[in-house]
Amino acid sequence: MDRIAGRGSVALAALFAGALGIAFAPIFVRWSEVGPVATAFWRLFLALPLLALWAALEKRDASTDRSNKGLAMAAMAGLFFAADLAVWHWSIRLTSVANATFLANLAPVAVTLGAWLLLGERTRPVFFGGMLLALAGAALLMGANLGGPGAVLIGDGLGVLTAVFYAGYQLCVKRLRDTQSTARIMLVSGCACAAALLPVALLMGETILPSSTTGWLVLVGLALVCQFAGQSLIAWAVAHLSASFSSVSLLLQPVAAAGFAWLIFGEALAALQWLGAAAVLAGIWLARRGTS
Repeated sequence: MDRIAGRGSVALAALFAGALGIAFAPIFVRWSEVGPVATAFWRLFLALPLLALWAALEKRDASTDRSNKGLAMAAMAGLFFAADLAVWHWSIRLTSVANATFLANLAPVAVTLGAWLLLGERTRPVFFGGMLLALAGAALLMGANLGGPGAVLIGDGLGVLTAVFYAGYQLCVKRLRDTQSTARIMLVSGCACAAALLPVALLMGETILPSSTTGWLVLVGLALVCQFAGQSLIAWAVAHLSASFSSVSLLLQPVAAAGFAWLIFGEALAALQWLGAAAVLAGIWLARRGTS
């Protein structure tokens, strides 16, 4: 029992560390010299060599299926992630960044429903209170203001679709972690995601190659910090935590992103935003108490 509790504590720490890793994504995207979808492509593509090396060197585990049975679902996870990134960037073009980011973070609602229907996960009522509190805090933190002209409504709708696609990615990873290693999931899904994103970037006429050494270093940093480290830690952690709680805990990401923007770019937070950040953290704590 103590060993299980210890594994859960390590998984929780890994999940939070992963959330901090992906919180750097908006910083790197702002610094990037290429288009937003092209930036997402390089985030995946540049992480692939390290993921391939990790997958090749990892030890065989009796609980890990080394057959090709999970490849299709891992590829599906990559396609969900590619759709998440591409649709989110379109959402940003049609609505405010705050709205697009907040609506994309509605993924816990879809994940909780999917985990109940597909994975048989059950949560206590206090979990839903924590999830709603965290989402309300995220809305305050990001300054979301939903509704408006037609284009804005379309953008808001794409933001919601982003959340659905990311929920699909999270549920696929959760199911795969029952039989597949983290390295294998990240490698196969990363290949599928990169292969899907490059044609989208080309069709959108985006700048594909950075024009300076600094531009390449930004993309390498994005790949190492956000994809290889951040997403891999999250993928490892979800094997030991419920999908519902993992998804709510990732609302730590916008809190951390706001903090990094404050420290790096001097973007000060208003009083309501500080209140929102506190509500997110309190909501995650409540959600933890509502899951086994």
